[in-house]
Amino acid sequence: MAIHKVLGVETEFGIVHRGVAESNPVVASSLLINAYLADLQREQEAGPKVGWDFEDETPGNDARGDRGPSAPPEVETHLVNAVLTNGARYYVDHAHPECSTPECADARSVVVFDRAAERILQRSMAAANRQLPPGQELVVHKNNSDGKGNSYGCHENYLMARSVPFGQVITPATAHFVTRQLYTGSGKVGSEAPGVGARDVPYQLTQRADFFEAEVGLETTLKRPIVNTRDEPHADAQKYRRLHVIAGDANLSETATFLKVGATAIVLAMVEDDALPTTFVFRSPVQAMRQVSYDLTLRRPLELADGTTVTALEVQWELLARARGWAAAHGLDAVGGEVGAQVLATWESVLTGLETDPDSLADRLDWVAKRRILEGYRERHGLDWGDGRLAALALQYHDLRPERSLALRAGLVRLTTDDEVARAMTQPPTDTRAYFRGRCLQRWSDQVVAANWGSIVFDIGQDSLRRVPMMEPLRGPRAHVGTLVDESATPAELLARLGGA
Repeated sequence: MAIHKVLGVETEFGIVHRGVAESNPVVASSLLINAYLADLQREQEAGPKVGWDFEDETPGNDARGDRGPSAPPEVETHLVNAVLTNGARYYVDHAHPECSTPECADARSVVVFDRAAERILQRSMAAANRQLPPGQELVVHKNNSDGKGNSYGCHENYLMARSVPFGQVITPATAHFVTRQLYTGSGKVGSEAPGVGARDVPYQLTQRADFFEAEVGLETTLKRPIVNTRDEPHADAQKYRRLHVIAGDANLSETATFLKVGATAIVLAMVEDDALPTTFVFRSPVQAMRQVSYDLTLRRPLELADGTTVTALEVQWELLARARGWAAAHGLDAVGGEVGAQVLATWESVLTGLETDPDSLADRLDWVAKRRILEGYRERHGLDWGDGRLAALALQYHDLRPERSLALRAGLVRLTTDDEVARAMTQPPTDTRAYFRGRCLQRWSDQVVAANWGSIVFDIGQDSLRRVPMMEPLRGPRAHVGTLVDESATPAELLARLGGA
């Protein structure tokens, strides 16, 4: 039986330091995050900065086993790396600010905390820019490409049962990731794939398709694979794996984010319940991924390994049909119950719109909304798609400055409210272990030495530090530990009561 899909996203943001001769993105990212943390401390919203605990970081583990001399991702322990009171992680990753949502129990919760991350970045910009000299400014974009051949990701994470062999995940996941671009894409002017120019691809569905070179692999920055094999569960490794998904765009549309993580959670639950036969095996998944992204008609046939063809829409319709059958047989508890039902309804509505009139989804999908804006500007000024002004306008869609963001002017449907997003900036979700992490930081940040997804380390004044393991993602919600945390006067008392629990 499929296990509950605990899930979340981690977004790398583009950053520019304007007004300086040479922008250093690492320095800019550090300034951005440190300014935010200092701002919180001044307002007494949080205590001393709590750093990330790298004790359990194993990014070089490969789900396929020992694969030889593949270089694991570098873990940069010297850069800014903070844990927030909402259970999230906010840090510098290579040359970008990155914010990971806390662990969420359903797709809607992911949308709330992803939107909260945007607000955190906005507040970070304001705090950092107050520290800069006149004429300088840090600007952050929620996008995936700098237009110079570099790409940065919005990664997704899904809890899966270790008992399911990883080989059974690859084919259905590949079929889904290649074709879900129809609704996950955030739109891109031109292409950055070698040998492909603006005349060949004036506009495409996604920002990430150009940068994938392999079907399966461990890497995340070089030879990016459609299915990533990083085996780092951040949970009990005997019971769980974490599917680390790098083949998706950063979305400004809440509907796109909701469907992106919600449909994928359902697909993976179907894999666990052996309810998804490997019907669609692409002859060349990497090529198919680009074909889908480049095809604005949404009708291009994709070649399968058996010589037949199928369209991306046909694959998604089949996955949805299988999902409805799976839901009828197994229920939707593994994907959030009623939230799972909303995902199915949204999935059908979006596919219907894509099939009949994609422009009707301009209020729900990023790539459609952005294209409408660009087409209007292009027609008014008589521009071709290779004009640099269109690329600049496309980037402005992702600008997180409220007064500059075109996404905020696009009329995108909201699934969240301003109040719940504001609350999520500082308050953790109540239904995962993130609640325990966040509440401990709220109450005793001066006695929390470090934290990570799987543990929290306290200094209670004794000779040795005390590590509390948190290896079950659904243990530690408010219903289980809320009273315990609230009634404990000190971490020492909390630990004593936990020991007796």
